[in-house]
Amino acid sequence: MGKAEQTRAYIVEKTAPIFNTKGYAGTSLTDMTDATGLTKGSIYGNFENKDEVALAAFDYNLAKVRGIIKAEMDKQATVKEKLLVYVDVYENFMNYPFPIGGCPILNTAIEADDTHPQLKKKAVEAIINWKNLIIKLIEKGIETKEFTTALDAEQAALTLIAMIEGGVMVSKLTGKPGYRKAVMQSVADYIKNMK
Repeated sequence: MGKAEQTRAYIVEKTAPIFNTKGYAGTSLTDMTDATGLTKGSIYGNFENKDEVALAAFDYNLAKVRGIIKAEMDKQATVKEKLLVYVDVYENFMNYPFPIGGCPILNTAIEADDTHPQLKKKAVEAIINWKNLIIKLIEKGIETKEFTTALDAEQAALTLIAMIEGGVMVSKLTGKPGYRKAVMQSVADYIKNMK
């Protein structure tokens, strides 16, 4: 990695928690220079604009979450065990190197829905990729007879994502971690009862 790539990576690493916590609109250039210790000229010498930094920060935060999930899934043998990783990670996210500010998909989707088309596109792609990953897992479970062919993989995937993200949102909004725990229990029950 050359010096320019190292500087870009450093800027993204240092600003990613700010974008994930304060959002695109709430993150100022001063926030970025304070976090990195770099000047405005140095940041914009490596990135075209704030949009480019924000998009890279989203990718960075999403990669952290995906890395955690994959590492935990790789430890599991069955599809149900792999799906239950979502429950463990989202219920106990403090035990993992989760991005500061929580789920980048949820944070970005809420803020960018009507305000930032490029960030919205990133969030949409993340949800679709997540849905497709779960579908692939369920289809593998159908092949191995862990699930019956009657299971609608897409509906199950969408249900899991909606429950997980909804639980995180309600818990974060109300400041009540118990709500997240209760919803994750429902997610676990849903997965265990999948046939």
